Amino acid sequence: MSHQREVDAQQGEDDGTLAFAPNIDFDKFKPSRSSLAARKRKNILMTALIGVAFLVALIPLISVLWTTLVNGARRLNWDFLSHNMTNVIGGMPTASGGHGGVLHAIIGTLEITLGAMVISIPIGIMCAVFLTEYSKGGRLASVIRVLVDVMSGIPSIVAGLFAFSMFTIIGGPGTLNGFEGSVALSLLMIPTVVKTTEEMLRIVPNDLREASLALGVTKQRTITKIILRTSMSGIISGCILAIARVIGETAPLLMTAGFIVSTNFNLFSGEMTTLPVYVYQEYSKYKAHCPEGASASCVASIPMERAWSAALVLIIIVLILNIIGRLAARALSVKSK
Repeated sequence: MSHQREVDAQQGEDDGTLAFAPNIDFDKFKPSRSSLAARKRKNILMTALIGVAFLVALIPLISVLWTTLVNGARRLNWDFLSHNMTNVIGGMPTASGGHGGVLHAIIGTLEITLGAMVISIPIGIMCAVFLTEYSKGGRLASVIRVLVDVMSGIPSIVAGLFAFSMFTIIGGPGTLNGFEGSVALSLLMIPTVVKTTEEMLRIVPNDLREASLALGVTKQRTITKIILRTSMSGIISGCILAIARVIGETAPLLMTAGFIVSTNFNLFSGEMTTLPVYVYQEYSKYKAHCPEGASASCVASIPMERAWSAALVLIIIVLILNIIGRLAARALSVKSK
């Protein structure tokens, strides 16, 4: 056999062996020193530009956080967190020695946001499941995607007008309550939940779907136990983004939930105050009235101080919700070995 190959090689016939492989001089393709130096310079330049862009993006974020922390920490104490604005007159201190608080606004913010979550998260997840698992790219799916895109771009005041009009028809003119605010916020949350959940469901490999169905598992159980379970971490992150999107809204809540100075625990009856609305109201006052000859305990600048402290409380609440969401996402995520 080796003799035959030598004969074929002498006759110039290619038998597919390494003897007839082309001899390539790879040294010709090596980059020159000048080319390597140019690449290194470009790499350093782009690294520097990316670092500068990162620092520029951090400047407003750090500035906002630092300004809120410095101005808000002045009045942030237990009295401020445990009292509402009942019996607060001008800049005069209350019976407890404080100058009013945000207890009613914290309760209103948590209840209204929780109500919006209960409405929007199930609807958003089920809509995303329909688009990815059942629609098969049909006309209905296209219409739903267009509507979701339109909803994601509507101003928040429009959502407030819709909720206000709907509850006016149901409960009569002038109907204001916390649940009405939850409905308005849910209209703003649903598009974010739908989009993020749909993207997370698309990331799940089709092999998992096919393997589950091949084992005789029903489609409904495949979706709930395999697909949603696999993408749960991303879904929770999307829900956190939706909450952060609406927890600072003011305009729709002014129209739907109203504003009161006392604490209201009933989400379905009576007006409720949220932290963004509280900040807006206090900022609008700018200064409190102090009568002539008032003692130093009367603080004319107390409305602005309360506004900054309420803004700091809102940031802390958002931070806590993000931490809880990340811990839940980590606990519910699929463990890979």
